[in-house]
Amino acid sequence: MENDLINGLKSKIEQLISRYESLISENADLAEKLFECNKQLEFKNKQIQLQQQQIGNLQLKEAFKNSSDDRHEAKLKVAKLIKEIDKCIGMLNE
Repeated sequence: MENDLINGLKSKIEQLISRYESLISENADLAEKLFECNKQLEFKNKQIQLQQQQIGNLQLKEAFKNSSDDRHEAKLKVAKLIKEIDKCIGMLNE
């Protein structure tokens, strides 16, 4: 009777030790995966930050580009108005 009880306890202890060792191994694997995921997350966050800076730069560039086009059009309109004014002054002098 006592031997059965002792053998049963030994068996359960061996099962617990086996389960403990497998959990340690699983925990180590999960810790490694977590570390890799954190590295990837950090890399992706840096990429996002860089792309946001690039978007900001492109938006700024586009804003200045439109301004230079507007300035060019404004210069053309002013030149046209000056020609019309000169033409009117010429007509008044006749």
